[in-house]
Amino acid sequence: MTEVTMAHPNCDYSVVVGKEPTAATQRLLRLMRTGATDRAIARELGVSLRTLHRRIARLQALLGVQSRFQLGVLAAELEWLRPG
Repeated sequence: MTEVTMAHPNCDYSVVVGKEPTAATQRLLRLMRTGATDRAIARELGVSLRTLHRRIARLQALLGVQSRFQLGVLAAELEWLRPG
């Protein structure tokens, strides 16, 4: 795995992103952006609600954010929300 470290211009920390964003991460973020419920997102992705929550928590930890709102803002700033 190639690890890439990006210094985010609006934060005083570095974001270790590795191979992110994967296609699966981008799909998850696009579904979250729609405002769909967790249950609907999990159903669309074909995963359990628990797995969905784990994936979101993993992304939050990876980016060093505390909330879904922060996750969305930072993902947008990092240009992870490209159309697709």
